[in-house]
Formats: sequence, structure tokens, C-alpha cells
Amino acid sequence: MVGALDHRYRGEHPVRTLAYLFREDRLKLLVAVLAFLVKHSPTWLLPLITANVVDIVVGHRPITGLWINTAVLLTLLLLNYPFHLLYVRCLHGAIRRMGMGLRSALCRRMQQLSIGYHSRVSAAVLQTKVIRDVESVEQTTQQAGDMGLSAFAMLAGGLVVIALRVPAAIPVFLVVVPAAAFLVMRMRTRLREDNESFRREVEKLSTRVSEMTTLIPITRAHGLEQDALHRVDGTLTRVLRKGLRLDLLNGSFGALAWILLNALGVAFLAGSALVAYYQVIPITAGDVVMLTTFFATLTSAVTSLLSLTPVISRGLASVRSIGEVLQAPDLEHNSGKDEVVSVRGEVEFRGVEFAYGEHGEDDAPAVTGFSLTAVPGETIALVGPSGAGKSTVLNLVIGFLRPTSGQILLDGRDMETLDMRTYRRFLSVVPQESILFEGTIRENVTYGMADVSEDRVRQALRDANALEFIDRLPDGLDTVVGERGARLSGGQKQRLAIARALIRDPRVLILDEATSALDNRSEALIQEALARLVAGRTVLVVAHRLSTIRGADRIVVMRDGGIEEVGTHEELMRLRGVYAGLQSA
Repeated sequence: MVGALDHRYRGEHPVRTLAYLFREDRLKLLVAVLAFLVKHSPTWLLPLITANVVDIVVGHRPITGLWINTAVLLTLLLLNYPFHLLYVRCLHGAIRRMGMGLRSALCRRMQQLSIGYHSRVSAAVLQTKVIRDVESVEQTTQQAGDMGLSAFAMLAGGLVVIALRVPAAIPVFLVVVPAAAFLVMRMRTRLREDNESFRREVEKLSTRVSEMTTLIPITRAHGLEQDALHRVDGTLTRVLRKGLRLDLLNGSFGALAWILLNALGVAFLAGSALVAYYQVIPITAGDVVMLTTFFATLTSAVTSLLSLTPVISRGLASVRSIGEVLQAPDLEHNSGKDEVVSVRGEVEFRGVEFAYGEHGEDDAPAVTGFSLTAVPGETIALVGPSGAGKSTVLNLVIGFLRPTSGQILLDGRDMETLDMRTYRRFLSVVPQESILFEGTIRENVTYGMADVSEDRVRQALRDANALEFIDRLPDGLDTVVGERGARLSGGQKQRLAIARALIRDPRVLILDEATSALDNRSEALIQEALARLVAGRTVLVVAHRLSTIRGADRIVVMRDGGIEEVGTHEELMRLRGVYAGLQSA
């Protein structure tokens, strides 16, 4: 669906985009409209039938007319149930399918967007687009369907009945009804502004309470409970005052709007009664009742249509927000490139430069003049001060970033020509913060793999020194780790990350500060596990701890995006250069 939707957000009006989203359900939408007209018909036929009954009673016409009108109305009322279910099934079903399609398209596009895009756009923003923005589009279309169709059916049905029964009244309705609706909406606009002011005050209260709860340890430690309560009490007082003022305004404007609308209704009743009494135009007592009823219902219908404007505006804004992701050009392009079917593990950098500017020109390069060859099975450690370009080099090896200039070769093949998805089957990453999802230990270790035997899982966990704590858990491998692994310690999560890497038997391994946040015992266990993990693989490791990098085959010292020194630990210490300075710092 992503490809199909992509161009629909480029220069398209959001209404046209919405129409495109519902293209597969056009027939169902037509059935929904027809079903709504049938189920809603009693609302605009009731004034006409009431008028007929009044005329039968006043004029002492044949009583059969009463039974016929009653039977027609009862039949339409009984038809409401099946046609309402048909309407809900067709319209709401189409809306749900559209929402599911949009969320699926967003999730697919997020998987295709480059890591550079994800580093610029926060996960919270993307989550809001998938959940809240799509929900807003669903609510907009649902309300436009329910309220909009109701108002249009009422207006169309009412005006047709009036045109057939009392055509002379049509010009009056076309002037008076919109004017009355406009006056009511002006009242509501003032109320909406005050409601918005109160909402902002409540948001400030929410922020203050959140701040208070976050600071509770500091507040308690310094005996500042009364100060914290005083800050919150001030906000609570403002919310109270705003709330009371809003309640009074709501009450006064609500009463004024009700009086205005009903006064206009009384005036219309008196006017139509005088017309009938003096026979200015030939209308009956039943027509007076019908016209007065239609005045109230048609005014309400016009008001409903006007009140949909902000709802529709929010929905269209959400369509544009979703479009920002679906039309984002920052994609990782793999289509048509060579598949990687095997990897030896030779990674060669040839004069690689990379800058994070949008076109690689706006900022100083994060990596510049970087030339290095990692032979299969070699462990290379990258060290240097913060901002030296170490993590950028790792992301270039993974393929998250592409060089601004220069080449990166994998087993002698330019990585620009390779399908990164197939290459990454032979690569594993152990990050600084192990990322787990809410599932079992087994599911986290075998993530993305099918039909993995229990023996293989346990061997990977044993090699990662993780079985020693897993076997003590009541559910063992089937223990649920909680959201982001909340039920495990940092060391336990990191050992699961190592097991996840081991079970894939990668040819290229990336270790990004894998032991930086651990205590000494956890680090010792993980160092032992890492020793098994790196054996026979091409490894690029970033770490600050001497124990992690000391055994590397080569240590590359970076500064300002370039290479300062290369050698073993002993060689670099003898040089007494940058590396030796980092170790003594």
C-alpha cells in the first residue's frame, strides 16, 4: 500500500487523498449512503405526517387517512434497525479498513526509511502519527458521515417536502434558517475560545504535577514538601478560577443561545399562524405545525454542518501529518541491487568521508579521509574522544549511512551495489543499551528466526553466560522479560543481546560500547561471553574500557573524523601518543 499511497501525498489536496484511501470501498460507501437515507427518513417525514394528521383532525377528514399515515411512519421506524446495521457495517467497516491500511502503510514506510531519518525524527513523533493521527482521520470521517449525512438528509428531505407542500415558504427558509444557525455558531465560537483557555490551564496543571512527582526524591531529601505543594496549589487555584468562569460563561451563553433559537421559533410560529389565519397564502393548520417543526430541525441541521468545520480541519491536518512520513524521500534503496549470498568478512574503507548535512555539504564531515582494511576474523577497536566519528564508522559498516564520498568494500564488492537487507543476514550488532521487546526470553533471542531448536537456544545462552540466571527463573526460557526488558538487570539484558548475536553465527560483528554501563561482575561475565562471540569473526568494537579493547588485533585511534594512530595496545603504548594519553586520562 505504501507505493500506491506515496504519490497521493505529493501536491494533492487532503480531500482527494481521503477519496483515494476509500477507493476500494466506493460501492460500500454508496450502499451506506442509501441505507442512511432510508433509516433517517422518519426524521424529515415526521413533520409532514404530523401535518396530515392535524389536517385530518381539524377538517374531520376520513379516518382511514390517519391509519395510512400511522402505518407509513411505523413501517419506516421498523426499517430503521436493519438499515442502520447495514449503514454501520458498510461505512464504519470502510473507515476501519482505511485506518488499518494507513497504519500498515506507515509501519512499512518506517521500515524502509533510512536510519538517518529515524535519528532526526523522534520515535514519539512517529508513534503519534501511527496512533493519534490515523485515529483523528478515522474520527473525522466517522463524524462527517454520521453528522454530515444526518444534516444533509434533513436539509434535503425537509426542503423537498416544503417545496412540494408549501412552495411559497422556501425563500423564507433559505434566508431565516442560515441566519439563525449563524447566530448560534457565533455564540459557540465564543464558548470554544474560553474552553481552549481552560484546556491550556489544565495542561499547565498536568505539567506541574508531572514535575512534582519527578522531583519527589529531591523534594523529600531536602524537606521541601511545602514548597512543592505551594507551587501546585497556585496552579490549582488558577484552574479553579478558570473553571468557575467557564461554567458561568457556558451557562449564560447556553441559555442565551437557547432563548434566541426558541424566540426565533416562536416568531416563526406566530408568523406562519398569521399567514394561515388571514390566508395570505393558502396553508392549513397542519402546514403551520409542519413549517414550525422544520424551522427548528433545519436550523439544527445547518448548525451541525457548520460545527463540522473544525473537526474536518483537524482530520485534514492529520492526513497531511501522515503524508510527511509516506512521502519522505529518505529511503534505503535496495531494489535491483545484488543479493549477498555469502560473506567472508573483509571490510575495506577507501578514502571514506561522511557528513550529516542534508546533502553532505552543510556540516563539517563526521568522518574524513578514512582508509582501513579489516581482514576476515580480525578484531578492530575504535577509540577516541567523543565526536571523533567512531559511531559513524560503525553505522557505515552496518549500511545505515552511505559515504558522502569514497567507497566501502565488502569482500571486494562496493557496498553501494549490494542489497543491504541480504548483507545484514550475516551481521550482528550488540549495542550499548540492549533493546528487548515485551516477549519471552526465547522470543527475544530467536527474534526473526524460525524453527530454532531448544538445544541451539540453550547453547547460545550458555555461551553468553546467561543460563546461570535463566535456569533460576520459574518459567525459564518462557519468562516474559517485560517492556524493553524491564524485569531484567542491565547485565542480564546485555547477555541476552550477546546470545541473540551468537545464535545467528554472524560473519561481521559490531560491538558498540557493549560493557560501558555494567558493574565489574557483569562486565567479567560479558567479557568472557564476548571472547566466544568474536572468535573467527570480523569485529569492529567501540569501547572506552581498557579491558574491552586491550585484546584487539588492531586499535584505531580516531580524532576529528580521521585516523591518528593504528596498532596493537602494546605498540600504541610504546608510541606514547594519543592512545597513551587516552589511557592515562
